[in-house]
Amino acid sequence: MSETVLLVDPDVEVLRVLGAHLEAHGMEVARELDAETAMEALQNLDPDAAVVDSATLGAQGNALRDAFADQGVPFVAVLDDASDVAATQALQAGAERVLLRPLDPERLRLELTRICAAWRRHRPAPTFADQTTPQTSLQRLGSSDPMREVARELASVAESDRTSILLTGESGVGKAWAARLIHRMGPRAPAPLLECTTAGIDPARFEVLLVGAERWARAGVNGRMRGLMEMAGQGSLLIREIGGLPRELQPALLRSLEARTFRRVGGDRDLVADARLIVTSSTDLAKEVEADRFSEDLYYRLSALIIHIPAVRERSRNDRMSLIQSLHDEVPPPASHGAPALSPEALERLLDYPWPGNVREIQQVLVRASFMATGQPAVLVEHLPAELRARPGLGDRRHNPVSLEEVERRQIESALRYHGGNRTRAAKELRISRATLINKIKRYALT
Repeated sequence: MSETVLLVDPDVEVLRVLGAHLEAHGMEVARELDAETAMEALQNLDPDAAVVDSATLGAQGNALRDAFADQGVPFVAVLDDASDVAATQALQAGAERVLLRPLDPERLRLELTRICAAWRRHRPAPTFADQTTPQTSLQRLGSSDPMREVARELASVAESDRTSILLTGESGVGKAWAARLIHRMGPRAPAPLLECTTAGIDPARFEVLLVGAERWARAGVNGRMRGLMEMAGQGSLLIREIGGLPRELQPALLRSLEARTFRRVGGDRDLVADARLIVTSSTDLAKEVEADRFSEDLYYRLSALIIHIPAVRERSRNDRMSLIQSLHDEVPPPASHGAPALSPEALERLLDYPWPGNVREIQQVLVRASFMATGQPAVLVEHLPAELRARPGLGDRRHNPVSLEEVERRQIESALRYHGGNRTRAAKELRISRATLINKIKRYALT
């Protein structure tokens, strides 16, 4: 089966040369000049991977980045220079790899072949293709008693494959990773694991995504469309951030869990819902029930089996060591170079940092550091982001007096940087309203 690739670049000549080389090696290529037309191609083509000019991602690509994330399509960002800022922004936007101009068409093809292979094995693919065995993956959690208990719970629930599961924990702790691991360890592993998120999607469109439709013009469905519940078959369905599920859709999900049936939008007959449901939440659903934003009945149905994933800062030093080393082993090495090791000094900085973005932030930092250390035998402190080079972390026992306002300013600045300046997502992580965040940005002159 040939790979399908979406090329997005404002330079027609770049599209011509790269596209011709990829097509000569059997790939199907779609070429687009800007983010708007790329969005349409993404919906119609469903590519295995994409190559995107970084200027497109920065100038008008918010919706395009979100579309890549929603569909799980990995993409390569193309940069004009190797500056820290440019590389960091591209990785924060979700890029699987970062390449510099002028692009070598053959090197790009090899990278895309690797990425597409991982995409097909794990569709929708995580940022890091997980090629380890389940038992090896569990070692990422560490060896302390609390984390060994988490590992035991994950292994245990994998076998009880008819029970829905609720995975809780802060944003970025690895809830989706745990869900994929549960699927791989259980009897449903041969069947597909399909994923979706409730974030930023219209309720009507989400309903069609979930259960499908017979005919529904509003969703752009001209004929019958199968939903994720149906396509998952005897596999698993992962719904990320279930707390964002629109209130009007919650009763229907509850009914499908209880009766194990569902009905397509516009349909007149019930279909069997055989997929196992795994959901994640970074918000306290009990409090959402109290605020009447989440169905009490659905919460009790989901909360029968809860596994909490601790934040990175709450884990022991040895646990953090296991996590960092496991994630570093998963970082794809720069092309034509061996993977740089972690120097003892760099590892100490990584261990001492509090990681407000949890596992997701560690992954991004390690990818960036590996990129910055290209051609060198080890990742050094100088290859780490400024906040890791300068500020003390978990392992520093010296007292550093700081006001509460300064703590708040740093946390807001960190959240904005982590989410690439997206105020809505930063406000959600900080658990404040967007208006409050904007006022604090003005107050602390964070532009």
